[in-house]
Amino acid sequence: MNKILRKIFALTLLSLLAVGCVTQKQMTYLSNARPESADSINASFVPQSEMVIRPGDALTIFVSALDQEAVTPFNLPMVVYARPGEQQISTTPSLQYYIVDEEGNIDFPVLGKLHIAGMRRNEVETFMKKQLEPQVLNPLVHVNLINAKVSVMGEVAKPGQVPLTSGRMTILEALAAAGDLTPYGRRDNVLLTREVDGKIEIARLNLRSTDLFTSPYFYVQQNDVIYVSPNKVRVVASTNSGLWLSVVSTALSAATVIITVVK
Repeated sequence: MNKILRKIFALTLLSLLAVGCVTQKQMTYLSNARPESADSINASFVPQSEMVIRPGDALTIFVSALDQEAVTPFNLPMVVYARPGEQQISTTPSLQYYIVDEEGNIDFPVLGKLHIAGMRRNEVETFMKKQLEPQVLNPLVHVNLINAKVSVMGEVAKPGQVPLTSGRMTILEALAAAGDLTPYGRRDNVLLTREVDGKIEIARLNLRSTDLFTSPYFYVQQNDVIYVSPNKVRVVASTNSGLWLSVVSTALSAATVIITVVK
């Protein structure tokens, strides 16, 4: 009887401890990746060059040429802001920006309304250069997207907004910028929400599978929201930590008493 009780005690302890364990397999990214996996991935992998311009995006557009006077009408004036309480303006001039309206247009000086939604940054530069060539000799157009960001929430080290400064970013890079997942984040259940043409798209991504590379959500887009779900350990720890510890303590105490009495 004593041996049986000892086994029950040991099994009870192991089962309770198992609830609070996260295995290495659960924390591993792309666990099914193999050297030969690259061939099958590349067969359907579509690399993205840059993000697509969408309504609500803020752009800085600067036109230059050898004849600076010729391009002056096409550039917004620099704005200088004075600090509160100061008599003199001492701040650095700031270049104004354009907001893409709901119809995908910007109102550009001299040229008027230009439809640029659906284009990438380099495509906007090429398009505007053609529009300017009849009026400016050898124009150069520089376009920058200044408000692109994604929001990362849930079980990551540094939740918040991640700016998309490089023109393109993968979900792995976005999570890395947020400090990576905590040990309590589910690698197989990352939620991504995206607005496309006024409608919400929802996707659940498995970071442990190489299928991630061929997902249309592998590259994040501006205003995406990424949410990392908690695993069972976090759920237990955050919602029932007191109850869980009480159950563990009671079970161990009861097993100890039983063994003592039998002895």
